[in-house]
Amino acid sequence: MINTILLGIMGGPEIIIIAVLILLLFGGKRIPEMMRGLGKGIKDMKKTTTDNDLIKDIKDISSEIKDVSSGVNDLTNPGNILKKKK
Repeated sequence: MINTILLGIMGGPEIIIIAVLILLLFGGKRIPEMMRGLGKGIKDMKKTTTDNDLIKDIKDISSEIKDVSSGVNDLTNPGNILKKKK
């Protein structure tokens, strides 16, 4: 939504003026460094999001493994079923 608002407000001349101001403020050598830093930040953010998804998947799988292992224990030791019902 913000992109739509900004594109509606800014036209070609405004974008060129902003680009020239950025070039004057930061210089030609500093801009590539800033873009690299921005790219690394975006990459790290995506990696963190992916890592959080993996952690959630691991927790889900480990809970399923616990359920299956308790089922296996019940099958191998029928006395456990009687103890759980009491």
